[in-house]
Amino acid sequence: MAVDFLLHEKIWFEKFKYDDAERRYYEQMNGPVSSSSQQQENGASTILRDIARARENIQKSLAGSTSTTSSGPAGDQNELISRISHLEVENQNLRSVVADLQLAIFKLESRLNTLEKSTSHQPASIPPTQKVEPFSVPSKKVELPSASIAKKVEPTAAEDDEDDDIDLFGSDDEEEDQEAAKVREERLRQYAEKKAKKPGLIAKSSILLDVKPWDDETDMTKMEECVRSIHMDGLVWGASKLVPVGYGIKKLQIQCVVEDDKVGTDILEEEITKFEDYVQSVDIAAFNKI
Repeated sequence: MAVDFLLHEKIWFEKFKYDDAERRYYEQMNGPVSSSSQQQENGASTILRDIARARENIQKSLAGSTSTTSSGPAGDQNELISRISHLEVENQNLRSVVADLQLAIFKLESRLNTLEKSTSHQPASIPPTQKVEPFSVPSKKVELPSASIAKKVEPTAAEDDEDDDIDLFGSDDEEEDQEAAKVREERLRQYAEKKAKKPGLIAKSSILLDVKPWDDETDMTKMEECVRSIHMDGLVWGASKLVPVGYGIKKLQIQCVVEDDKVGTDILEEEITKFEDYVQSVDIAAFNKI
């Protein structure tokens, strides 16, 4: 299309030839020109030649682009058709695979249903390798009265009507029940004694205190001695250090471990603030359960 457009345009591609002919004509009429003018004309002619060559290259490139554009859509269309056919084949293969999987799942579900039905109808049987032994004392504690009565009645059902009211095994069962109750009471008593002797867990906490002085002239060593002089049941003092606050003032940061049931943070703060000559205030910097 670009070449067709250029054909209809009035472009002078060979203008340099006409320029040369015109120059020669005027040279013949006016005589020979100077060397400087000849050099200028030669330079102009070379520029015109370069321009003409550039135009020819542009035309060739445009012609090549038109040929490629004319062949491009057809190639793209063929490629799309091939890809679409390939995707259709893959889709058919996937559908067949999905159908096979659905069939296999249906077969498995039907087999499971049949197995569940067969196991639900069959009674639970004891494996031949398993040994069933009667329990001694604990089994008798679990038995219900109705079961014991049924066991008593079964051996007497085959006897005569005269012996129906006679319970031959009643005394033995009563003695065994009493022995089982005694064993149970003894075990409960031993468990209670063992639980009473076992010490309970003691809840402890780790506290980091910030003890602030009145000013920079406060004796921090004396203040720490006063704080550590506090003794309570369940209180243990730990490490300490001086932390700068500003303007030359430092605060005492001391750690302690307390038992929660015996020592509280309120009581600890009250005891420390009693040293009014050294302590201005007490803050809890950190509180962790141990």
